[in-house]
Amino acid sequence: MQHRQDGANQEVAAAKAGISVRSGRRIEKTGAPRTQPQRDWRTREDPLEAVWDTELVVLLEREPSLTGTTLLEYLEEHYPGHYDQRVLRTLQRRVKQWRALNGPDRDVIFRQKAAIAQQGFSDFTHPDSPITIQGEPFSHLLYQFRLAYSGWRSVTVVQGGESYAALACGLQRALRQAGGSPIEHRTDSLSAARNNRQNVWTDAYGELCAHYGMAPTRNNPGESHENGVVECANGSLKRRLSQQLKLRGHADFEEVEAYQAFVDQVVAKLNRRSHSRFAEEKQDLQPLPGQDAADYQSLSIKVTRSATIEVRRVVYTVPSRLIGERVQVRLHHDRLVLLVGQHPALTLSRVYPKPGEDRARSINYRHVIRSLASKPQAFRHSQLRDDLLPDDNYRALWKLADQHLEAREACKWMVTVLRLAFEYDDEEALGRDLLNDVRAGKFASITEIQGRYLTSQTPAPGAAAPQHDLVSYDELLSSITGGDCKQANPAAEVQP
Repeated sequence: MQHRQDGANQEVAAAKAGISVRSGRRIEKTGAPRTQPQRDWRTREDPLEAVWDTELVVLLEREPSLTGTTLLEYLEEHYPGHYDQRVLRTLQRRVKQWRALNGPDRDVIFRQKAAIAQQGFSDFTHPDSPITIQGEPFSHLLYQFRLAYSGWRSVTVVQGGESYAALACGLQRALRQAGGSPIEHRTDSLSAARNNRQNVWTDAYGELCAHYGMAPTRNNPGESHENGVVECANGSLKRRLSQQLKLRGHADFEEVEAYQAFVDQVVAKLNRRSHSRFAEEKQDLQPLPGQDAADYQSLSIKVTRSATIEVRRVVYTVPSRLIGERVQVRLHHDRLVLLVGQHPALTLSRVYPKPGEDRARSINYRHVIRSLASKPQAFRHSQLRDDLLPDDNYRALWKLADQHLEAREACKWMVTVLRLAFEYDDEEALGRDLLNDVRAGKFASITEIQGRYLTSQTPAPGAAAPQHDLVSYDELLSSITGGDCKQANPAAEVQP
């Protein structure tokens, strides 16, 4: 009536009131809405009248957790043909009502008042939206840290599983961003933090918490609500990320760092809600120590004669100068740092086996190409042959070379191309140009390739042009044109 009194027509007034136009006219005419009288009788026969009080209630009193579906199965077994799925909803409602009136007490959650700077929570979660890096699927987790009092959060993109390295990396990054540490750090039953068989904290995690003055705590097994500060935040995070990716128009990034920056922007918007409380909490956080704790696991591995190491079921090539050395490997979630003694020797991107696979390889032809150039016939039957080829263009080149050249010559040609790619500034351009030539019917000789790519690079003004050593190429060329090269035993060249 108020909308009509304000001058709205019947249709508009009815829409604002959430009623039909017909009801609006009736109310305007009579002055009052139509009401239905309360009734206390059934409009249809109770399908459970014969068994509810005498049998089903007895079963529920004995075992209150019985479900409506289970009770229907009981009726179907004891009264064949009398009860079917049509009574299931009625039975479920009746059971629900019985529990509310007569059932046992249920657990009560006593929501806690968070103390300022007291607790920080950690958890891992899988993103809902698939991410690609340069078009390739990117398998990862999101590590989230959240302060209980303010709700401030930090999110780190981590690779692999819920490892100690991932936990330590994400946690330390969060503490640096927060500018301090809480008194307690809580997780669920993360194997990265706790030896669940022995029910003790791992040494590495205990040392990490001690480094920042935090007491390690965890929620009781199976009680995820005790970690609700971060569990609930996982849902809001993933929803916001999904929405921002849709707004962005695609989920592809040039590099992992760009994706992390995107996540940081999303998290910064979420943290605006807790800005004032975080500013208050930040003042009471414990000061950080002068340096970070170790966020890696240390391994000692001997480099094989194939210039490889194996870490967590993944084979990596390393420079051949390291053959026979026992190197110390610092295993981070995203990289491997190799040290000889106390001196850093090499950093490798960490690789993980694909889903459904037990093993993987990370092969860089640059590590072994000098040795391979001295015995190119080892290439054909090398266990790492396909992995030595840096991209699809080079794999296509090898296929064509193997088809159009004599077997020995094909190996020498391909190895020489790889050696040129090693020396040439633009590996991708070299492979693309050579493949275009081959597809056009021009199979350039080694001499032609040398002349084209080793002399075409223009040095920067004022810089001396590097002088390439052509001796190895001349040796290969002479072997192709008539020289002799020993046939290596492929099985002895590379270990699996």
